[in-house]
Amino acid sequence: MAVLLEEIVQSVEMWLSLLRREKAEQYVDPNLDPVLLVPGIAGSIMKAVDSGNGKEERVWVRILGADYKCRSKLWSRYDPSTGKTVSLDPNSTIVVPEDRFGLYAIDLLDPDLIIGRDCVYYYHDMIVEMIKWGFQEGKTLFGFGYDFRQSNRLPETLERLAAKLELVYNASGGKKISIISHSMGGLLVKCFMSLHSDIFEKYVKNWIAIAAPFQGAPGYVTSTFLNGMSFVEGWEQNFFISKWSMHQLLIECPSIYELMGCLDFHWQHVPALEIWREKLDSDGNSHLILESYSPKESIEIFKEALSRNNVNYDGKSIPLPFNLEILKWANETREVLSSAKVPSQVKFYNIYGTNLETPHSVCYGSEETPVTDLQELPFCQPSYVCVDGDGTVPTESAKADGLNAEARIGVPGEHRGILCDHHVFRILKHWLKADSDPYYNPINDYVILPTAFEMESHKEKGLQVTSLKEEWEIISEDQVDQDNMADTKPMVSSISVSQVGDNHSPRAEACATVIVHPQNEGKQHVELNAVSVSVDA
Repeated sequence: MAVLLEEIVQSVEMWLSLLRREKAEQYVDPNLDPVLLVPGIAGSIMKAVDSGNGKEERVWVRILGADYKCRSKLWSRYDPSTGKTVSLDPNSTIVVPEDRFGLYAIDLLDPDLIIGRDCVYYYHDMIVEMIKWGFQEGKTLFGFGYDFRQSNRLPETLERLAAKLELVYNASGGKKISIISHSMGGLLVKCFMSLHSDIFEKYVKNWIAIAAPFQGAPGYVTSTFLNGMSFVEGWEQNFFISKWSMHQLLIECPSIYELMGCLDFHWQHVPALEIWREKLDSDGNSHLILESYSPKESIEIFKEALSRNNVNYDGKSIPLPFNLEILKWANETREVLSSAKVPSQVKFYNIYGTNLETPHSVCYGSEETPVTDLQELPFCQPSYVCVDGDGTVPTESAKADGLNAEARIGVPGEHRGILCDHHVFRILKHWLKADSDPYYNPINDYVILPTAFEMESHKEKGLQVTSLKEEWEIISEDQVDQDNMADTKPMVSSISVSQVGDNHSPRAEACATVIVHPQNEGKQHVELNAVSVSVDA
């Protein structure tokens, strides 16, 4: 968000709420319903347990020694008879720790990391924020970590989730649960809701999905199949798992195949795999062609490109081609997902990320350096055709939940960073009915609820133009005489902010209009419309 717009929003919020000094003491609200946090892919700490001596060691996430532990403990092979991927190490079992009522596994993914901790934060900021609202670990706040290599409909995982829901329900004194899922965790919850709707309805009150790839993440998955992925960015990546090691891990993970772009979805622009190739005509003349493959056609490319893919494990060469057995399982998972319905007693909400360039179609080669052999693709650097999204999941996919939703709200933000976004916190606080102030001051006898937030940014004639719209609702105990409100008009005010340009920052201006509507039945609506313009650096 532009700095000037942020200043305007902050000033309006200060004016609305007459900010009070925060209290240091922790508050526990006994009236809150319990919340269960469900992470996405790579969002759970996992430990390897030695079957001989029972010794445990964290294998995901760890920065130091990460690549070796990934190869020795997490590399796996898919078993089509069970639908489960099993570690190549026969003496190790992968488990997810249950410390802190499941929150330990989804909070700070490498507790040993001292510098750069934010790169391994998952639900950390949200947990801290919710505790401020009055949630209490083990009473109203719980986590559900899982082996993210596995299918989102693996019976073993769904049985654990059913047991977790029952545990949370009982621990909170029989209160129904609000589930907050992130990313692929949304697919896990949706599979559970489809296959165990009776249990879901018995224990769940609300389900809030954040950044869920309901129709897949095609650009992300295509490049993952062919090139692997990086879990962390920056200098920490030098100490973490290499993209090649991650590639060999994920090629045998059903969860990744279940994130492929949905074949039956009516995309606005069908995601494609594009390859620059050099072809010879009947006369032996060379021509450059940009070949384009749909999601279904791309499977043949994956098969050829990975036909000789293998790893060396314990002195043996193990082939790891594109796995058609996993693809078959993943297609059946997609059928499970498409048949899901929200039970009548459950409320579903969807928060999705916007305003970031998000890979949608993937291109290999170029006119200058065409691809001569498909088996070279894993060693090529791809380029992307991007769409709007959160940098990982296209907005189009995240919005298309196929469910009866109480609300769908787009929030500008990055896929994992959206979990610590203050607008998301405010939305959650409202939906979870945690917005009563424990340090209530009768002088400020009202509650402010955010009801809408939209932001759009574009470039125009050398200028960066950002527009923002935000709305609040003030709920007050003070009732105004409705007979005298008939002729009352909204109050309109203006705010202007400017920034003088220098060598470090461009000149910028922002203006905003605040509209305060008359009170009606104890509620007062406030609108903020703002625009900032700066010279595009």
